[in-house]
Amino acid sequence: MGEELKNALVGCGAILYGDFTLASGKKSRYYIDIKRATTDPKVLGLTAELMAKDMGPDHGFQRIAGVALGSIPLAVALSLRTGIPVVMVRKEKKDHGTSKLIEGQLSPGERVLVVEDVITSAGSAVYAVDTLRQAGAVVDTVFSVVDREEGGREVLHKMGVGMRSLIAASDILGN
Repeated sequence: MGEELKNALVGCGAILYGDFTLASGKKSRYYIDIKRATTDPKVLGLTAELMAKDMGPDHGFQRIAGVALGSIPLAVALSLRTGIPVVMVRKEKKDHGTSKLIEGQLSPGERVLVVEDVITSAGSAVYAVDTLRQAGAVVDTVFSVVDREEGGREVLHKMGVGMRSLIAASDILGN
């Protein structure tokens, strides 16, 4: 599974080398451009297929959540594979329309899987978990495509949230 995903990420040009500043503010010599991968239908389909397979049939999730904008394509693709409805977590309320942070139907007590593209420090995932929990959701798992292995897993663990990933950065980079 890991080798197939690695080849797909490399093949679509999602692995970049240079000097980058990550969303966490950290500097990095490489960047994993998952948006490049999630805008490629073959790579997005493969990713959703692998996630669905890893979840298994007895996952118990009633909703899949994606954080706007990066993980929304992943959440929708996984929803199409599993039949589990999606909710979208906004980073901030809009000052028009319904002004909600969570778009889609969510009832208190529902178990929600948070889907992420890349986890570094887990800031975006922490925000999603907190926002969903404040709305009454049960969130105990975050599932990312890539774990950069830079502390995100530990941050989520302290919140009582397990983290799963399809591939680790060290597997992609060969470290």
